[in-house]
Amino acid sequence: MKIREITTQIEDFAPLKYQESYDNSGIQVGDVNQEVKGVLLCIDITEEVVDEALRKGCNLIISHHPLIFGGIKKITPDTYIARTIIKAIENHIVLYSSHTNMDKAPHGVNYQIAKKLGINVEKMLEEEKDGSNFGLGIVGELNQEEDALQFLERVKEIIHIGCIRHTEIPQGKKVKRIALCGGSGFEFLPLAIKEKADIYLTGDLKYHQFFEADGQIIIADFGHFESEQFTKDIFYEIVSKNNANFAIYFSDSKTNPINYI
Repeated sequence: MKIREITTQIEDFAPLKYQESYDNSGIQVGDVNQEVKGVLLCIDITEEVVDEALRKGCNLIISHHPLIFGGIKKITPDTYIARTIIKAIENHIVLYSSHTNMDKAPHGVNYQIAKKLGINVEKMLEEEKDGSNFGLGIVGELNQEEDALQFLERVKEIIHIGCIRHTEIPQGKKVKRIALCGGSGFEFLPLAIKEKADIYLTGDLKYHQFFEADGQIIIADFGHFESEQFTKDIFYEIVSKNNANFAIYFSDSKTNPINYI
């Protein structure tokens, strides 16, 4: 099986045309006409991930976050990005990413988080204007009301995050209607409020952004990496569906640069 057959399967699920203008999803490095030897799934591509692919006999790495976002003027071993590119090229390893197009897919990143948290999805927070069912963020409901603090404790346990930053929660506050956007999604807060969500979960929140809750909603920062980690499960479901001639691995390398004490 050719590598391009796998990338086509991913793009059937999450077409590249839906990626954001700033994004760089798709092939990052390498020749997709190679035969697949093994596939390594990850969120971020680092030198350690490429080393892991070599140890496991993989010539395709599929990541959520692209290694290359902006223009590269030189490829010398001065940065981790260039070193990673060099190592991949030297070892004939293809690097492929599915980022904001996977965020927008109907059963993509945000649906995967919702499923883990027991949220019944109703709609996207921001829908594509082409009439498709693609979009960013989701809003839905739990089967029954849950104490807000207990809900956040459950989120913390499920996504394995060291802490959750959140706005003030009145004693005894219940939540049922949940809005979320994995990764970085503060811009969709007004839509979460408009949808009358009790709480909005997203990542990468700045200090002053918490004031924007304005008593109308609970805002909680549940981490960028942590909220998107289940994207690897989506990749696995797509790649493994009709493919049994090569091994598929979840990366063991730690790529989340944020630590908690």
